[in-house]
Amino acid sequence: MLKICTVCLLLSLVTLPPPAAATPASLKEVISALEKGYVGLQDVQADFSQKTTIAGINRDQKGSGEVLLKRPASATAMFRFNYSKPKQQIISNGKQVWFYTPENKQVLVNSVATMFAGGNSIALTYLTGLGHVSRDFDVSFAAESQDKNGNYQLELVPKNVSPVLAKLQLTVSAEAVEQLKATGEVKNVFPIVSSVVHDAGGNKTRIDYSRTRVNKGLADGKFNFKIPEGVEVIKP
Repeated sequence: MLKICTVCLLLSLVTLPPPAAATPASLKEVISALEKGYVGLQDVQADFSQKTTIAGINRDQKGSGEVLLKRPASATAMFRFNYSKPKQQIISNGKQVWFYTPENKQVLVNSVATMFAGGNSIALTYLTGLGHVSRDFDVSFAAESQDKNGNYQLELVPKNVSPVLAKLQLTVSAEAVEQLKATGEVKNVFPIVSSVVHDAGGNKTRIDYSRTRVNKGLADGKFNFKIPEGVEVIKP
């Protein structure tokens, strides 16, 4: 379950704090910054840090590494999480998903279709589906609508709740929202600063990203996995 939650984590762009806006944006304007930005998003590559809080035992699990994401025009999104700590990889070419743990010399292989079963599709595709926030989620501002840098904080409850995504929290770049207000356009096609995924069991996973690069033409080959010799293959 925690591995699936990891897949659902959101990429983001860390920007310098923008000048404070004279008038805070409306909820509709923040949502528009998300939806209009995602129209032009083709691929993302970034460094990330992650913290998962496990409910009931008061323990955190931390990780970091690099993530790559690609949105083909007519296919399921492809992704790759290269963890440097702990050492592992989670990779999908849009058809299969590989969970590789070199320390254990094991790779778990599953199909994307199986992962999408049971209402999990919105949880596994929200990374590429934020162009339809208002269609797929009930959205509101968080208790504190802006963080210390002026970025906007949203709470999103999926209209079709799944075990792996009960609630999603997003922090949206104030700079991107101000661009939209001033020009009607969004130059930052991935305006998310951070995300927190809450599952039905009360666990939550936060990811923050840095050194974000968008639309660099990532090759499809980066999203395939060649199983190393001597590695045990596990299939459900």
